[in-house]
Amino acid sequence: AMSLRELRQKRGYTQEQLGNKVGMTQGRIADFEAGRRSIGNMTLDNALRICDALRVSNPRKLLEADKPKENTND
Repeated sequence: AMSLRELRQKRGYTQEQLGNKVGMTQGRIADFEAGRRSIGNMTLDNALRICDALRVSNPRKLLEADKPKENTND
């Protein structure tokens, strides 16, 4: 699964641009990407906005993006 950061970069958006599209601050996007906030805990409304902005057809992909990757040292 691609991470939120990878999905965002694939669309060519900065954190700020994605934030503007979905009504979040750049800092909040950064928190989701860094795992300081859990994507699984965001509102359905926000999750769907992010899916729309990143053209993710299946919201489960966004949840999978939140799963820790193997062998990463935080």
